[in-house]
Amino acid sequence: MKTMQKTREKTRKLVAAGMLSAVTMVLGLTPLGIIPLGFINVTILHIPVVIGTLVLGLRGGLILGCTFGLVSTLRAFGIPLPASALVMTLMDKSPLLVVVMSVAPRLLVPLLAYLVARLPLRGVRRYGLLCGASLIGSITNTVFYLGLMLVFYALMGLDNAAIIATITGTGAVQGALEAAAAAIIVPPVVLALEKIQKRK
Repeated sequence: MKTMQKTREKTRKLVAAGMLSAVTMVLGLTPLGIIPLGFINVTILHIPVVIGTLVLGLRGGLILGCTFGLVSTLRAFGIPLPASALVMTLMDKSPLLVVVMSVAPRLLVPLLAYLVARLPLRGVRRYGLLCGASLIGSITNTVFYLGLMLVFYALMGLDNAAIIATITGTGAVQGALEAAAAAIIVPPVVLALEKIQKRK
């Protein structure tokens, strides 16, 4: 009986991870999930990743993080929509560094969101932890993605004052918008999914 329940649970999580991966792909490969701001793009692709992490656990979150990284890499190569000006500039110098920049931060998103959600904080309600995990997941995505961009620009000799100002300035706007979106959307969705799970 326990074996059957475990099998069903694994199947359920696999199906849910597949569905959220599909959502991530659709958002990333269409204009729905990317908001262009000229030099840089604001994304909501981290939201399915954080939701999946909080509902399915770290393993499911890492699968979604890989999907996010894959979509981000495709976008960097202009598939199917053009990349941002900052990414294209770095792409001309080193496609490999662009791939690293596109994938590595996306794997940190589920890891840090998961760790925050499991913090044994007394007096903090579940909703508060979910908000915190959402904010940390979003900020992790922005800080590490743009941080690697700055490092790689410097390595390639592209670190002039105008570029640094553009990355940090638009990054602040991007980070604030993405974090706010995550904090608003993720907690109620996660709580609703958890209620559905308890009923089954």
